[in-house]
Amino acid sequence: MTLPLANRIALVTGASRGIGYATARALARAGAHVVAVARTQGGLEELDDEIRKETGNGATLVPLSMTDTDGIARLGAALHERHGKLDILIGNAGVPGPSSPLGHIDLKPWNDAVAVNLTANFQLIRCMEPLLKASDAGRAVFVTSGAAAKASAYLGPYAATKAALETLARVWAHETERTPLRVNLFSPGPIRTRMRATVFPGEDPATLDTPEQAAEFIVPLCTPAWTETGKLYDYKSRTLKSFQPPA
Repeated sequence: MTLPLANRIALVTGASRGIGYATARALARAGAHVVAVARTQGGLEELDDEIRKETGNGATLVPLSMTDTDGIARLGAALHERHGKLDILIGNAGVPGPSSPLGHIDLKPWNDAVAVNLTANFQLIRCMEPLLKASDAGRAVFVTSGAAAKASAYLGPYAATKAALETLARVWAHETERTPLRVNLFSPGPIRTRMRATVFPGEDPATLDTPEQAAEFIVPLCTPAWTETGKLYDYKSRTLKSFQPPA
């Protein structure tokens, strides 16, 4: 049986835990060679062990902070030299930022949230677009949040950066709509992750879906058969949504 992502190269950020970890494993099971990026070497090594158990093949591990924009550029150059292309980009890495009223937030944690949730993805677009266009069916998926549309109180840095990420991805989708590259967003909703537990410590994690459940719905957006671009897949409702002007 031919795997849907056989011979395809997939870059996943924030791959050492949570949705990124689960997505990297799901893409590998579908046949992709995974380039896993995260700050945590131990988490990456654990991911590699799991992928080897499940597929017999290892991943390429890249210990890298998403705030290292020069490092992202070096990664793009390394992928070009080694593979000459990139088929799949999963922009998953993110930070929750402080949970406080806007007027109580210091500038540094605000800048930290912007650096990881927005600027890093902009740099990924800049550095990976030529590689994705070298693919016969480049696919990019950015992980967003319902907080972007809800403008949730006390989650200002997170909500604002995710809203900006959605606009960034949509702009890129418009710019590339006449190419084979497809750019979409994935909104997982409440998922049993460490980040979720940090923001909502009183929540019962047993009531939430797992990252593994959500990751299975990211894989179809990464296949050559996927044709939609500039859309948002809402995991909670299992629907593909278009963006509309404010009512």
